[in-house]
Amino acid sequence: MKFALLSIILSSLAFSWQSPDAPVVWQVPTTHDFGDLERGVPTTTTFTFRNVSTDSLYIDNVRPACGCTSPEWEDVLVPPDSLGHILIEYDADDAGYFNKGVKVYFNGYRKAERLWIEGWVEE
Repeated sequence: MKFALLSIILSSLAFSWQSPDAPVVWQVPTTHDFGDLERGVPTTTTFTFRNVSTDSLYIDNVRPACGCTSPEWEDVLVPPDSLGHILIEYDADDAGYFNKGVKVYFNGYRKAERLWIEGWVEE
C-alpha cells in the first residue's frame, strides 16, 4: 500500500514538471518548400501561428540550424486567439538540395516548435 501511494505521488510530480502542450497552432504547414531557387538570391517565407493558450505569448527565441537561415519576428505579446508571424530568410548561396530546421521558443514553454524550409538551389 505504501509503495503504491509513493508511486502515485512520484508519478504526479513527474507529470507536473513536463512542459505543457504546444501553445500555438500553425496556420500554414510547418514545412515550406521553396522549390527551385536561383543561386545567390535570398528568399523568404512567413510562418503564421495562432495563440491557442489562455495567456498572452511572445516569441522568446528563434534558433536556425545554420547561418544560411535568418529569422525575424516582432518582440510583442500575442494575445490569446490572435495571430503572430515569423519571417525566415534563406541565403541560397550553396547549390543543391537543402532542408533546414528552425526551432521556435515561446515564453513559459521549454519544448521548441519546429519549422522546416527546403528546396533546390540551381548552379
